[in-house]
Amino acid sequence: MRITSIALVGLILALAGCGSSNQPAPSAPDSSGAQIGEAPAALAPGAPADFAICSSCHTIVAGKNGIGPSLLGVVGRKAGSLPGFAYSAALQKSGIVWTPKRLDQWLSGPMTLVPGTKMSFGGYADPKQRQAVIAYLKTLK
Repeated sequence: MRITSIALVGLILALAGCGSSNQPAPSAPDSSGAQIGEAPAALAPGAPADFAICSSCHTIVAGKNGIGPSLLGVVGRKAGSLPGFAYSAALQKSGIVWTPKRLDQWLSGPMTLVPGTKMSFGGYADPKQRQAVIAYLKTLK
């Protein structure tokens, strides 16, 4: 018997409703500390809408990494150097310093700039989006 994805999701949802309690089951935290199933946090004041993509993996909090490293103070920092984050060897060896020009190159295609990076984001094709994100990153000190 073949079960389709839709049927499997329906079965999982039906089984999730079974149980002896009316209280929802607690969710587990994901790697950013948010609870799985929670709505994403609102963007920080001053953040452009395009930064929402970044904030799905990165924090702007000192010492708190998500799937990616914290972006607090990223402008002027050497790539792959933030303590406490496991960067790819390719990024650590790149010698890049995050200037606005390098960030523009990175945000247009991380894997093009640094083959072997772990960052799977495909990039912003629109230069206006990149510039808005870079302008915001410059404020994060």
